[in-house]
Amino acid sequence: MTGRPEILFPLFAAVETLKGVGPKTAQSLAQIDLETPRDLTFALPHSVLDRRRRDSIQGLDLPAIATVEVTVGAHRPARNRGGAYRINVSDQEVEFQLVFFHGRSRYLEAQCPEGSRRLVSGKVELFDGVAQMVHPDHIVPLAEAEDIPEFEPVYPLTHGITQKTMTKAVHSALDRLPDLPEWIDAGQIKREGWMGWRAALLAAHAPRGLDDLSPEAPERTRLAYDELFAHQLTLALARQAERTHKGLRSQATGRLQSKVLAALPYRPTGAQARAIEEISTDMASDQRMNRLLQGDVGSGKTLVAFMALLVAVEAGGQSVMMAPTGILAQQHFESLQPLAEDAGVVLELLTGRDKGGERRAKLAALAKGDIQILVGTHAVFQQDVVFQQLRLAIVDEQHRFGVRQRLELAEKGKGADVLVMTATPIPRSLALAQYGDMDVSVLDEKPPGRLPIKTAVLSTERMEEVVNHLRRAIDEGRQCYWVCPLVGESEVMDLTAAEERFKHLRAILGEGIVGLVHGQMPPAEKDAAMAAFQRGDTKVLVATTVIEVGVNVPNATIMVIERAEIFGLAQLHQLRGRVGRGSAASTCLLMYQPPLSKGGRRRLEVLRESEDGFRISETDLQMRGAGDVIGTAQSGLPRFHIADLERQAPLMAVAQSDARALLATDPNLASERGKAARVLLWLMKQDQAIRLISVG
Repeated sequence: MTGRPEILFPLFAAVETLKGVGPKTAQSLAQIDLETPRDLTFALPHSVLDRRRRDSIQGLDLPAIATVEVTVGAHRPARNRGGAYRINVSDQEVEFQLVFFHGRSRYLEAQCPEGSRRLVSGKVELFDGVAQMVHPDHIVPLAEAEDIPEFEPVYPLTHGITQKTMTKAVHSALDRLPDLPEWIDAGQIKREGWMGWRAALLAAHAPRGLDDLSPEAPERTRLAYDELFAHQLTLALARQAERTHKGLRSQATGRLQSKVLAALPYRPTGAQARAIEEISTDMASDQRMNRLLQGDVGSGKTLVAFMALLVAVEAGGQSVMMAPTGILAQQHFESLQPLAEDAGVVLELLTGRDKGGERRAKLAALAKGDIQILVGTHAVFQQDVVFQQLRLAIVDEQHRFGVRQRLELAEKGKGADVLVMTATPIPRSLALAQYGDMDVSVLDEKPPGRLPIKTAVLSTERMEEVVNHLRRAIDEGRQCYWVCPLVGESEVMDLTAAEERFKHLRAILGEGIVGLVHGQMPPAEKDAAMAAFQRGDTKVLVATTVIEVGVNVPNATIMVIERAEIFGLAQLHQLRGRVGRGSAASTCLLMYQPPLSKGGRRRLEVLRESEDGFRISETDLQMRGAGDVIGTAQSGLPRFHIADLERQAPLMAVAQSDARALLATDPNLASERGKAARVLLWLMKQDQAIRLISVG
């Protein structure tokens, strides 16, 4: 596949080749990323004006757009410069005025001679009790009535571009639409009753009412599917390329796993058993595993991860688990330690803190194969870290871990399997958009014995009650997190808020009982404050959101979140998951500052009613939109022009299975449909995919 197919050349020409587009207009269009005719054909109208004929403006709910046939009456030129030039006109029932500012008599007398009949269209408003149409959009002789469309599409504009210019340019671009071969599966087209690609684009640019603008309109659904399918095809090609690299076959013997399972006080949940099975099957094949393990707060990811780490050891190799920070690595190490003892395997921790002789000793043991499972931070990427035989790498918290790091890690162990764990439940459509190249295992059940967390919503006016509640809990030997809001964008202000609260609580509860952690602290101080809380030396930890990810203090049973209404849903759910980790009943208090906005109230209600992270993330997606849910900047989420991830989630799943099915039967895209799919990839500018095919 050497270059862009010739059939697409007209769509990728310079935008100046379109009617009415000169260099200046081209510059303005480039401001909104419209650089070729192809881009203009994908810029769909966002609303539509109803310009159907009426007999009269009588009875209209003003202001409104109207299109009527009128008889032109007297002209009343402006009395002074810049004044209004008025023309009296009458339709079948009433009189009204056409108004022009800076109107030139000569031009207007030629346009609308007194006594002539004209078709006018524009916005009619009442001014001092008189109906007026100021600067009509259209004035044409009856013979040219056809020039005014019944429905006129309205396009998004930018500075220096008028509706007229935009409409003309788009129509000129649509005139170039080629008939492209069909890339969607024939059965699906029939089932959905979709039209072809070209017909769908033409229909989308000619809406006949508001219904035609909704994502559910058949022509828009079809075009959205094209975008999603191109994206999923790219991910499927990446996955296929990834799979051509031979992996290592790691066959589980169950020798070590059975020891751990026998020592557990409970049986794994169905979801855990299923995930362990999926991972073991992947590891036993000679293709490299690239799997995402998605688990809600408290769903028992640790056990599943450890079982996977053991498969590598049972197969005679080593495995590594990586966390984004030293504290989290330490924590994983501590939670895996008892399991490692049950299994009788050597587990070791490697972070940036290991220096000198201690570090050298660990590296030597690793290279010899004496350390079977390593837990660490990205310090395991360093050149001098060598494994005897790395078979599996587990990465915790994908968000801080891009595709590049996934590959680097896999390089450490030639052909090592990769498992990515995330504790953020992501709605299915976003998981597919972001991790579509991976296989996904979901933990959606809680292990037995986890008590539900009681969630209450209170106004900040009840601060005193909350502090008294805390005092009682501390007397009973409990611990508590107190999360302060992020005030505005400035970390300095956040700091003040957290410090004020710290002083306030310390004054009431006593010295040495309250600790403080915030983003501005030196890492060593932060670690010390966290460690003191983990040991139980301090009873209350006042924090900005640095504790969102991963801290594990089973004795902490109360979570207070101040100004909860300004946090995102997923973030609140993550914070709440810091409590309820022990055997005691836990409470989460969401404090808000009245009055609550509608969105704020809805978020807090969803949290009060549900502990299901997946349900919460779906609500979050509907309320905030895709970019905000994962933070567009680092999300690696593609930008879709037509597809709407919030409302068209099911389409994404169909696109994924369709793309994978096509590649399974036609890995080189050489069939008729395969060739059509190549054209689609060029059309959608999926350069990455195109490189993968041309290499393949």
